[in-house]
Amino acid sequence: MFDLRRVARMYGDLATAYHEVGEAEAAARYAMRSVVVLEVLRDRVALARSENSLALVLMARGDLEGARTHLDRSLELSAGGDLEFGRSEVLLSLCELTMQEGKVEQAYGMAREALELAERHEEGATIAEAHVWLGRIADRRGEHDEVDRAFEDAIRGFEALGLRERLLHCHGIYAEILERRGELAKAYVHMKEALQASRPGLLRREQQREHASSA
Repeated sequence: MFDLRRVARMYGDLATAYHEVGEAEAAARYAMRSVVVLEVLRDRVALARSENSLALVLMARGDLEGARTHLDRSLELSAGGDLEFGRSEVLLSLCELTMQEGKVEQAYGMAREALELAERHEEGATIAEAHVWLGRIADRRGEHDEVDRAFEDAIRGFEALGLRERLLHCHGIYAEILERRGELAKAYVHMKEALQASRPGLLRREQQREHASSA
């Protein structure tokens, strides 16, 4: 029997894979196919997620107007079906889009709402990701103490969940912010943490060289 749900998942997985390697056109094509199949199935939960994924691909292509259309639809689907679980991820995608549009205060409201919703449903990864966005927004506002608190919360969250890729990304973002602030020693610590997560062997060799040069 031809399983449309399996086809939709396959298209979604292909969209994610192409998105991760920077193939935006192919990612958008497969994400759209996933949306079309899920519309036929009338699966509101999966369709809301797929619309969100498509919006992220469109953002990567620079199509902010198209991304907003699909994010608004994703938000409407999750609200209309009373599907709060996962809605926080859509709000964070809207936060990212709104930041790209330069609307920092609106983005802050979305990040706060996403955090509160994720905490209510105990969505650990989304809680940590919300702290990342709150930290980035605080950086745009020049609120250094808030930046530090937000990233400390995010790092603890990703570490507790064992999400190495997200932890790596978080350390990298924080290191860039600290470098811009002129806090180079602290930035170096987080760059080393990011390197440890991604290339542990390379970091060990670097540490051995540092030890040898100081001996």
